[in-house]
Amino acid sequence: MKIIEALKKKKDLLRKASDIKSKIKENCADLDCETPVYVDQRGEITKWLQSYSDIIKEIAHLSISILRTNLATKVTIELGGIFVTKTISEWILRRKELAKLQEDVYRVLTDNGRKESYVSQPTPNSPAVTIKRRLYYDPTERDRMIELYRSEPSKIDSTLEITNAITDLIES
Repeated sequence: MKIIEALKKKKDLLRKASDIKSKIKENCADLDCETPVYVDQRGEITKWLQSYSDIIKEIAHLSISILRTNLATKVTIELGGIFVTKTISEWILRRKELAKLQEDVYRVLTDNGRKESYVSQPTPNSPAVTIKRRLYYDPTERDRMIELYRSEPSKIDSTLEITNAITDLIES
């Protein structure tokens, strides 16, 4: 089974579990003046509870297999002209959290509202002074890094979509 198949199966199992839970909720009790929906209402509830439990076990098995596969499978992605190799799990972490954190730190590199100014003679004998703004970073490099980290999630997504389609699941 491929990773993508496991992910889709897990999603389907979650839907089935939700459906069973709804049936249990709707049919777990009634009043003695009502006609039960099923001939053996208690038996149906018992079967649904068992089925729900079996589905949860299968979801757990698939989830663990996906995690094992994600930790063991290395993927190389080209970012900013550099080829970087990480496990699927590491790429997922970069996609969800780390790329945005790195983008955010470059976004705080600003002039902090400081503007250059011209100060006329503070005293009669002193010359006029121009106060210049100093930046302790390269604005071009900042812009390049912001774009790099901003586009990183989509590069990760597209590469992992292909990886998920071709990588076999490591079963336990």
